[in-house]
Amino acid sequence: MTTPIPSTSEIASARSGDASDYNLSRRFLDPAPGERTALITAAGPTTYAELRTLVNQVGNALRGLGVDKGDRVLISLRDGVTYLATWYAAQRIGAVTLDVCNFLSPDDYRHYVDYLEPSIVVTDGDALEALRSADVTGMAVFGPHGGLRADEHDFEALVAAQPADLTATPMSADDQVMWKLTTGSTGRPKACRHLARSPWLSHLWFARGVLDMRPDDVVMPVPKLFSGWARDLVALYTMGVGATGLLYPERSTPERIFELAAQHRPTILVNVPTMMKSMLAHPDASKADLSSVRMCLSAGEQLPAELHRRWQDTFGVEVLDCVGSSESFNAVICNRPGRVRVGSLGQVIPHYEATVTDDEGNPLPDGEVGVLQVKGEPVAIDYWKAPEKTAKTFPAPSTLRTSDLFIRDADGYFFYQGRADDLLKVSGMWVAPTEIENCLATHPAVVTCAVIGYTTTDGLTSTRAFVVASKPVSPAELQEYVKARLTPHKYPRDIRFVDALPETPTGKIDRNTLRSVE
Repeated sequence: MTTPIPSTSEIASARSGDASDYNLSRRFLDPAPGERTALITAAGPTTYAELRTLVNQVGNALRGLGVDKGDRVLISLRDGVTYLATWYAAQRIGAVTLDVCNFLSPDDYRHYVDYLEPSIVVTDGDALEALRSADVTGMAVFGPHGGLRADEHDFEALVAAQPADLTATPMSADDQVMWKLTTGSTGRPKACRHLARSPWLSHLWFARGVLDMRPDDVVMPVPKLFSGWARDLVALYTMGVGATGLLYPERSTPERIFELAAQHRPTILVNVPTMMKSMLAHPDASKADLSSVRMCLSAGEQLPAELHRRWQDTFGVEVLDCVGSSESFNAVICNRPGRVRVGSLGQVIPHYEATVTDDEGNPLPDGEVGVLQVKGEPVAIDYWKAPEKTAKTFPAPSTLRTSDLFIRDADGYFFYQGRADDLLKVSGMWVAPTEIENCLATHPAVVTCAVIGYTTTDGLTSTRAFVVASKPVSPAELQEYVKARLTPHKYPRDIRFVDALPETPTGKIDRNTLRSVE
C-alpha cells in the first residue's frame, strides 16, 4: 500500500492562509477508514473509529470544563490511547496543545504552569502528586488516583458520560494550534508557537515527500510522546496516511525495544543516538530481530559515523539521520532512503531552504564552517515571552537562525560541526567538543561519552570528557588515542569514568548537569 507523493496543488493549498479547514483532528485523524488499526498498546489494537469516538468524548468533556478555542491545554500523561485522544480532542475544539513529560519535579511543573499559563492541566495518577506539590489546582485526572480534591475532576468518569459526536472547530492556516517546548539541554525550555500550517506542511514535505510513509507502516517510537520528534511521527504523520502507531507507557530500554519489535513487527523505528548506543551495547544485540524495520530515523543529537556503521552491520537496518528542532517544527535536513551518506545529516528537505552562513547571515561557500539558517513556512512564529531571544533566533518571518555549525559539501549534504555556543578556546585555539566526542566514540572500550568545557583553578578553559566504558581503559590511553587522530591540542585534559551519562527527558545528554560536576 502506498500514499501518493504530495502534488504541487496540494502543497500550494497547504501554504494558503485563507483556508478554514485546518483543524488538525479533521486533517490527520478523520480521513482514515474506521476499521483500520490506529494504535497498538498492551491493551490491544484501537481502530480509527474507536479513537475518533474517544476524541469526541474527551473534546466534549473539555468543553464542559470551559475550554474553548485558543485556550491552552497542558498534557502530562503516560503514553497510550488516552494521551493521543486528549491531544486530538484539544485540537478538535480549537485549543492549543502543550506537552510535558509525566515524571517532572514539582519545581518543574510549577515553572511550566506559571510560564505557559494553561486553562487546564490533564494528567494521570503518575504525575498527580508532583503536580499537587507544585500547588497546581483544577486538574482533570485520568485513571487511578486514590481520591481527588474538591477542585479536581475525575476526567475518566466525565469523559465516559459524554456523547460520541463533536463537530470540529473551524481553524485557519494562521491559527495557533500547538506550542512546542525546546529540549532544555542548555537551559530552561522555551515554548515555540506554531500555526496550523506547520504540521500539515511538515507532513507533506517530510513524512510523505521524503520518508514515503504508507498506510501499512507500523511506527514505534523510542522517545515518549511529549517529545515533538516522537509525537509528530506517531500521532500526526502516521495518522495522516492511515498507518499504525505502537505505544507503551514504560521507560524505553533495549530489552523492551527488542521485545516489542519481535512481537509487533514495526516498519519504522523512531530513535535517538543514545538509545542506539545502548541497543548496540546490549548482550543480546546480535540476536535481536529488527528485520521488519525498513528504516530507523535518528535525530536529537549527532549520530557518529562509527556508531552508524556498527548499527547497520549489527541490525542491517538503514538509518536516516535527520536534523530539526522544536523551532523548525520537525526535520528540515534528512538523508534519503537508498542515498544515505554516513556521517552526514543528509540533504535539505524539498521546499525548505537551508544555508550555511557567516556571523552576519551571509551565505558561505561549500566546504566552509558556518551557522545553519533555515527558511520555510513550518518554522515557529516566536518564543513565548522571550522577545530578545525571538529577535535573534527568528530574524524574519518563517526564518530560523540556529546555533548549530555545519559544513555543506558540493553534493548538498550537510555535516554537523557542533554548536556555535559550545566552541571552546583551549590553549588559544578553538575546539569543538563534538569533534572530540566523535573521536573517543571510535575507541573499542568507549560505549558513549560527552565532552564539556570547564574552568581550571587558574581560570583557564579546558576540556573534560565523561566516559562510559565497556572494559578497563586508562585516561592516558584515551588521551593518546585522541592525540593520534586529531590535532594534539584537542585531547581532553580531564577524563572521568561514569556508569551512565545524565539525560534530559527527551533522551539528549544533559550537559547542564555535567557542567555542575566539580
